[in-house]
Amino acid sequence: MKLLNGQELADYIKERQARTVRRLLVSNIVPKLVIIHDNESPVIMKYVRLKQAYGKDIGVTVEVKKVSNDEETREIIQSASVDNSVHGIIVQLPLKTLGDDTLRSIDPKKDVDGLNGGMPSATAEAINWLLGGYNIDLSNKKIALVGYGKLVGKPLAEMWQKSDYDVTIFRHNDDLNMLRDFDLVVSATGSAGLIKSKMRKPGAIVVDAGTASEDGVLKGDVDETVRAERDDLVITPKIGGVGPLTVALLFEHVLMSAENK
Repeated sequence: MKLLNGQELADYIKERQARTVRRLLVSNIVPKLVIIHDNESPVIMKYVRLKQAYGKDIGVTVEVKKVSNDEETREIIQSASVDNSVHGIIVQLPLKTLGDDTLRSIDPKKDVDGLNGGMPSATAEAINWLLGGYNIDLSNKKIALVGYGKLVGKPLAEMWQKSDYDVTIFRHNDDLNMLRDFDLVVSATGSAGLIKSKMRKPGAIVVDAGTASEDGVLKGDVDETVRAERDDLVITPKIGGVGPLTVALLFEHVLMSAENK
């Protein structure tokens, strides 16, 4: 089994980012990220804590705002969008109540998650970087994207279709047994154990970009039956796959915003 270890790539990026922050501080620029969330589910809080820790490690200020309704979310977004000391805004999805017009109110230059197209989707970009980092050539692959959400599936599909890659999108209720026809499967639905062993073509690459909480345990889209196949398996690890690289790219966008001030 070969693991696509995003943590190793993220650690390399992190060192460079810390140097960038030190250079910005010399110029009296203190990079700052605002994270907005409205619940404390295990999945939400996992990613909030990861971002807080990463920001601390490289010297970026991370301010977390908990909201209770869409109006409060909008007010914080509007305030952060016009605040010159803020360089990035993240709405930690899912929120219980959130209108699309609220997301569109984020200053595109501070939209570090790529929620409304201001910047590339950090998770989609992370998957692309991860595969590139392991020299996986997508031009000769038949690619399946399971899930078409605004954070991963949709932006990744658009990114790869622009590169003329052979991409097929699987949505809710599509027959996932057809995944056996594909060379690369990327799943980002948040449905624990959705991708079964019988759905994988021998030799196919599997990228698990989904996260769900099941009985208090965080799980991905890929079932354990897939990971039990060790002979020809190329897959992201249960911990340290797409997630660490996504966080690294979020902060890459924050620093880009700070440098462009």
